[in-house]
Amino acid sequence: MILKGRVWRFGDDVDTDAIIPARYLNTSDPLELAKHVMEDADKDFPKKAQKGDIMVAGKNFGCGSSREHAPIAIKAAGLQGVIAKSFARIFYRNSFNIGLPIFESVEASEGIREGDIVEIDADKGIIRNKTRNEEYSAKPIPPFMQELISAGGLIEWTKRKLGKIA
Repeated sequence: MILKGRVWRFGDDVDTDAIIPARYLNTSDPLELAKHVMEDADKDFPKKAQKGDIMVAGKNFGCGSSREHAPIAIKAAGLQGVIAKSFARIFYRNSFNIGLPIFESVEASEGIREGDIVEIDADKGIIRNKTRNEEYSAKPIPPFMQELISAGGLIEWTKRKLGKIA
């Protein structure tokens, strides 16, 4: 799986309330959540972000609550993945459960700047910064997790598998 897009940059310890503010959790509609993604960090972000863009952040991205609304809002906004130094464990799992690719890489997090164009080879764990002509290593996404992403998340993957059994 290859992803390529423009980067939006955020810092360390971006919690789930920053990703999708709690005042919008009265809905689970992904498109409604997408309208408010990251707005407390940058009020214009939902209008500026475009389909295919990629987020880059520092350490402990997605800390805070265990709600799946945070990765759902990112994905529904059209962002195709997140690169960070590290992820909160529950956010990490929720991301794969809903089909959002995420990549841990200290060097990519430190080297990539907002507006850069990056290309991610999920199979090999290689992130190429096309703007700066640099290459970074990330933990490759295991094939099973790539299946989850390709299917659109755990629920869709399960439906496909059960359909083959029935």
